[in-house]
Amino acid sequence: MTEKIPFVQTVGIRHKDADRLTLSNDPRLQNHLGTLHAGALYTLAETQSGLALMRLFPDLREEVIPLLRNGGLKYRHPVTESVVANADVLQEERERFMKRFLEKGRATVTVTVTLTTEDEKICAEGEFVWFVQRKV
Repeated sequence: MTEKIPFVQTVGIRHKDADRLTLSNDPRLQNHLGTLHAGALYTLAETQSGLALMRLFPDLREEVIPLLRNGGLKYRHPVTESVVANADVLQEERERFMKRFLEKGRATVTVTVTLTTEDEKICAEGEFVWFVQRKV
């Protein structure tokens, strides 16, 4: 699904495996210092959070419209190599989301994302809040 998003294709985000995305240090994505641009890293993290959302609630995929409400990423160090994204949603958050969604037909859910280098050094961490509404 993520590979069908035009901007994701433009940036060059690829699947590392079924649950994780990766981004190579392409010269077209570098900033003035020769490291991966913060915008490219943010795009990777935001896309990973959306992938996690789809994987977490597969039965809702065709029934809902998910929209990013807000997101933030704390950058820890410059990146000069490929980056891998990982995402998670706390169990309590999953339960809260489903309860609210089943009651109201809409709810928010927070997805945490960690970006690591190939040697597993954390280069950025953040949270992305998705608003999910049942299609009308």
